[in-house]
Amino acid sequence: MWTVKNPDGQDDHRRDPSRGLDPPAQHGVPAPAQVPPTSTGGRRYHYLDNLKLLLIVLVVVHHASQPYGPADWWYFEGDDQEPLLGTLSMVSGAFRMALFFLISAFLIPPAFDGKGGRRFVADRFKRFVPPILVGFFVLVPVLMYAYYLNFRDLPPMGFLDYYTGVYLGMGDEPAGWTGPIWPDRQFAHLWFLQHLLCYVLLYAAWRWIADRFRPAGRDARRAAPRSTPQAVGTGAIVAFTAVIALATFALRVFYPVDQWVPMLEFIQTEPADMAQYGFFFLAGVLAYRRGWLEAIPARAGYAWLAVALVLSGAHFAAGGRLDALYAMGGFNAGNLLWSTVETTICVGLSVGLLVVFREWADRPNRLLTALAPLTFTVYVLHVPLVVGLQYAMAAVPVGAPAKFAVVSVAATVASFAAGWLVRKTPYLRRLI
Repeated sequence: MWTVKNPDGQDDHRRDPSRGLDPPAQHGVPAPAQVPPTSTGGRRYHYLDNLKLLLIVLVVVHHASQPYGPADWWYFEGDDQEPLLGTLSMVSGAFRMALFFLISAFLIPPAFDGKGGRRFVADRFKRFVPPILVGFFVLVPVLMYAYYLNFRDLPPMGFLDYYTGVYLGMGDEPAGWTGPIWPDRQFAHLWFLQHLLCYVLLYAAWRWIADRFRPAGRDARRAAPRSTPQAVGTGAIVAFTAVIALATFALRVFYPVDQWVPMLEFIQTEPADMAQYGFFFLAGVLAYRRGWLEAIPARAGYAWLAVALVLSGAHFAAGGRLDALYAMGGFNAGNLLWSTVETTICVGLSVGLLVVFREWADRPNRLLTALAPLTFTVYVLHVPLVVGLQYAMAAVPVGAPAKFAVVSVAATVASFAAGWLVRKTPYLRRLI
C-alpha cells in the first residue's frame, strides 16, 4: 500500500532463497525509479503484495454478496437470498480487514524511519484525507440518494434537496424514517482509511514521545529489525487469540455487531470489531521490529490454517444452523462463543495465509506486480461500481447465486480497470 525508498536498487530476478532477501544491484546498474509498494530497505515482500491482492478481491466479493445473503444493511436490496452467501460473508469478514490492518502496520515503522516523523505524517494525510473527503461529499451521497429513491417509502425529491436536507441533515427528519441512521451522511467503506490514519497518528505520537525520553547515548536506531527474527510460539498465538476474543466479547456486551457510532462525531466506527483491529495493528508494528512474519514456522502456519478451515467448513456444512448458538452482543454465552469462534477463524486464517503466501508466493510476477499498486485505489472506488452492477442485475431473471457471481467478477475487473485509469490521470491520482 505504501512505497518505501530502496537505496540498494536490487535486481528482482536474482534472489537468495536462504535469506529471503533480494541481493543488491550489480556495480554500474542504476537503481530503478520505483520499487514495488511493499518493500522495506533491502527486502521486498512480494508475498504481502500478492496477499493484499487476494484481500482486496475478497473485499469486492464481500460487498458483491451483500444484497444476496448477509442480513446487514446495504445500498441495494435484493429480492431473494442465498444463505451460503451469508456464511461466506461471515467467514470472510472474520479476518479480512484485520489482516489488512496487520499488513499496513507492518510497513509503517520503516516508512517512519526513512522519512522522519513530520514528513511521514504529512504524507499519510495527503494519502488518506482526499479520498475520504471525495467519498463523503461525492461518492456516498449518490449511493444514498439511489437508496432513498428505490427503497424508502418517502416522497421523492431532487438530488440537491436530498443532499442538503437528508444527506447533510440540514432539514427535518422525515416522519417514518427507516435509517439506518439520521442523517444519511456516512463514510461507507472509507472508515478503514479513517481508522488507519488514526492508528498512524498514534504510532507517530508514540515514536515522538519515545524519542524524547530515550536515555542519552542510546542508538536512535535501536528499533530496527532484529538480525535474527524472534521465534513465534504456539502459546503466544493462543494467548493473542484469547486476549482478542475476551476484549471483543467485552466490547460487544455494550456494542453489538453492526452497531456503528460516530467516534468524535467524525470517525465512523463499529466498536464490536475495535479490539480485533487494534491488536492486529499492534501485532503488525511489532512483527516488523521482531521479524515475526519470517519466524513463524511453516508447520505452525499450516496447522493454524487447518483449524480455521475446519471451523469455516463446519459453518458452511451446517447451513446456518450454528447461528442459533451465537449472539451478536450482550452479556451472555452466545456472545462469548461467537467472539471466540470468530477470533479463532481470524487468527487461524491470518497466520495461515501469511505463511502460505510467504512459502509459495514470495516471488515477482509481471501481472501481479502491475496490479499491486492499484490495491489502494480499488478499495476507494469499488463500492459505487459494485452497487451500480447490482442495480443493473436487478431485472435479470436469474437467482441470487448467479447475480452474485456476475457482480463479483464484473466488479473486480471494473475496479482494477478504474484504478489503473485513475493512476494514469495525474489530477485524479492526487485525489484518489
